[in-house]
Amino acid sequence: MRISYSAPAKAIISGEHAVVYGKLALVTTLHMRLQFSVWEGTIEIKDPNILRIDAIVKKYLKEKRINFTNKPSSFAIESTIPVGRGLGSSAALSVTAVAALLTFYTARAFSKKIINDLAFEVEKYFHQNPSGVDNTASCFGGLLSYRKNMELDFLDFPQPLKIQENLLLIDSGKPEEKTAEMVNLVKKMSDQNPVYLQQILEEIESTTFLLKTALAEDNLDLFKTGIEKNEMLLEKIGVVSKETKKLLTHLFKFGVGKITGAGGSKGNSGFILFLTNEEDKEQLTAYLKKQKINFYKFTPDNKGLIKL
Repeated sequence: MRISYSAPAKAIISGEHAVVYGKLALVTTLHMRLQFSVWEGTIEIKDPNILRIDAIVKKYLKEKRINFTNKPSSFAIESTIPVGRGLGSSAALSVTAVAALLTFYTARAFSKKIINDLAFEVEKYFHQNPSGVDNTASCFGGLLSYRKNMELDFLDFPQPLKIQENLLLIDSGKPEEKTAEMVNLVKKMSDQNPVYLQQILEEIESTTFLLKTALAEDNLDLFKTGIEKNEMLLEKIGVVSKETKKLLTHLFKFGVGKITGAGGSKGNSGFILFLTNEEDKEQLTAYLKKQKINFYKFTPDNKGLIKL
């Protein structure tokens, strides 16, 4: 029997890197999803990532003394989430693969808390020192405030139509660095100048609260202020490349944007969360098409992990 789970991408509205140091992050899931399927098979799995996830699942089942049938498996991945660009493709894989393998071996479903805890262990393998925000968002879905080791705050705001309708996700290109490298880059700053970094992280958290208020009130002007400030602070910690800064400068006549995700310092920096307005949206999309820059309409997804 084929077992399939699906989980969404995510976009961090504010709190990149600061969330690793215990600061608040504001994150939402997106209408892009990854599906992981597993079934009994005879072909040996050789993918090291799937083998690691499989090992983490089996270790949990053994430690908890949960009966399971250790049988050979085959798998398939289908995804509409761009890979390596800050939208949480690895987290969606971690969450869905853990959920599917748990069910595959035990013929039962597990709570999202257990799935999320195990997916976080997988994310540590992928990214060394993750905050847990990516897998948590992908697992539970929706718009939420996240702080490490704290209870989740699911936000039940009025639909922020004005903001949502004027948001785009613009692809600056795949970063040369992996997420772990960008986290280590910020750690070096922490080691060299901890007081300066702490000041920036506190300003990022302040911006997170500002953007949280802007969403609750559907306040375009306040959201614009928060996006501009957030980008400036991310540039200060060195996670935005020269090329991405140049792109944002070219796009400034249409609105304001910030990177969403770990970023990149050498070449590109992944996806940009970009706020425009009704008057400039058509010109912006025409410009992006002319420049052959990939973009998506910002479309939230509140479902989180689902069994298919």
